Amino acid sequence: MNDLKLFSGRANPKLAQEMADYLGIPLGQVTIGNHPDGEISCKIEEDVRGRDVFIVQPTCPPVNENLMELLIMLDCFMRASAERITAVIPYFGYARQDRKDEGRVPITAKLVANLITRAGANRVLTMDLHAAQIQGFFDIPVDHLYAAPVIDHYFEQKGFSQEDIVVVSPDEGSIKRALAHKMRLGGRLAIVDKRRSGGNTRQANLIGGPVDGKVAFIFDDMISTASSITGAAAMVKDAGARAIYLGATHGILCSKAPQLLQEAPVEEVVITNTIPLTPERSIPKITVLSVASLLGEAVKRIHRNESVSKLFPQPRGHG
Repeated sequence: MNDLKLFSGRANPKLAQEMADYLGIPLGQVTIGNHPDGEISCKIEEDVRGRDVFIVQPTCPPVNENLMELLIMLDCFMRASAERITAVIPYFGYARQDRKDEGRVPITAKLVANLITRAGANRVLTMDLHAAQIQGFFDIPVDHLYAAPVIDHYFEQKGFSQEDIVVVSPDEGSIKRALAHKMRLGGRLAIVDKRRSGGNTRQANLIGGPVDGKVAFIFDDMISTASSITGAAAMVKDAGARAIYLGATHGILCSKAPQLLQEAPVEEVVITNTIPLTPERSIPKITVLSVASLLGEAVKRIHRNESVSKLFPQPRGHG
């Protein structure tokens, strides 16, 4: 492990420190600042020539600032002759712009992948991409981790029987994710089926297993404005669920999301620390779980050229 160096940008230094503690190494010394005109400066304060370097920097809000900081750090370490540079991006911004869903729009997720590669990254370590095919946007190896085992383990400790559980997909696009959670937690599956009924009006129906008197778990990869997932929670509550829990990997929580979640008919909102939770976005209902050990173990395995996929045995039936 002597050749392993872990550094952090300013996006989530607490997570990087937890990863360093898990690995039993000090966090690398780097000075990052801003010039008076806003330009980002970076200086590595220790020798990294020939080292295996990992840079922890989620591209969370402010997305453009954190992305540019990551690119500058990558260039800095490349020019300092690091042997291999891995960009550890717990949350990958711009992931929702992954296709041309209408004319004359960019595929920004591919552009960002190109920028990260061109800046000097030799590989990427990320978690719960909005669309798994984004891995193919990179021309370098990508290790894609999932926070589901951490979130499911937390919910399992609550001791609900499988007969009481209903796992709810908030939309059709999240069915595969909901099925994976169902394989671990047990219970039945229900789906919020949204249909456009003219103009901007949407009609939604709850299909699948009955939720009356059940404990419902609603999962998504991220909570951004929270309008979709709280709408699903309200529908499940109206259908008779006795308790509702929300789970997501990335708590972006922009706009009025904290207020919507606090007012929603849910017992608890469980997210992870891929994105730091600022005090102004924190509410009593939110529980934050750490993925530092997951990321730290992946870093150790990448450094030792060991399998990362063996960390996460997939439940039977999960494609």
